[in-house]
Amino acid sequence: MIFSFNASRINAEWSGFTLDWYKSLFDNPQVVDALFNSLFIAIVTTVLATVLGTIGALALHRHKYRFKSLIDGLVYLPIIVPDILMGIALLILFTNLKMELGKWTIIIAHVTFCISYVILLLTARLSGMGKELEEAANDLGATPWKTFRFVTLPLIMPGIVASALLCFTLSIDDFVISYFVSGPSSTTLPIYIYGMVKKGVSPEINALSTILIIVIVLLMLSSEILRSKGIDKQGKKSSMPY
Repeated sequence: MIFSFNASRINAEWSGFTLDWYKSLFDNPQVVDALFNSLFIAIVTTVLATVLGTIGALALHRHKYRFKSLIDGLVYLPIIVPDILMGIALLILFTNLKMELGKWTIIIAHVTFCISYVILLLTARLSGMGKELEEAANDLGATPWKTFRFVTLPLIMPGIVASALLCFTLSIDDFVISYFVSGPSSTTLPIYIYGMVKKGVSPEINALSTILIIVIVLLMLSSEILRSKGIDKQGKKSSMPY
């Protein structure tokens, strides 16, 4: 990160402060295309994974299934399985389905593992929420939809936002799985950085890596702050006398 502001192209010596590498980075049309690809994929992945993960978390928390332990284990699989194995498996799947590799195959792959993180985060949130407020709303005549809209959703909203930020971070940062399921016109920033590194580390790589590090750290901090606020908010509400 320090050498991304170095005027010299050689990282071994410091020759003065400059922002030229950041300027030349964004003057590169390939970098801009990779950036827009990454943002598009991350945004669509975040929306789909958050919606599907929220529905899945509510279903797993509220309903009892005959093979519930097996389903819970399947939720953990995308997190436990190494990225390289998951990338190969998805590549084989898309090849057998004769799907053209591109942005949408990357989105499907990212949604596959991001859903697990959303379900795990929201399941933990729902478990700590208790049923007192929902039961009180039902006793006062609220329909299931109104109970969800005015009671459940506001309580789990910090967890939903935190899950969305985590999904965005995981998607924009992923390299291994994206490398297997990407096409020629769907290069993301991590894949582009990998291609640049093979030619030698340049100041532009330092600048691009610095931007990615800062964005990811800010997103992770925001996700953790929202998650902590949600826990505190639930703790205060659950301690209220009824």
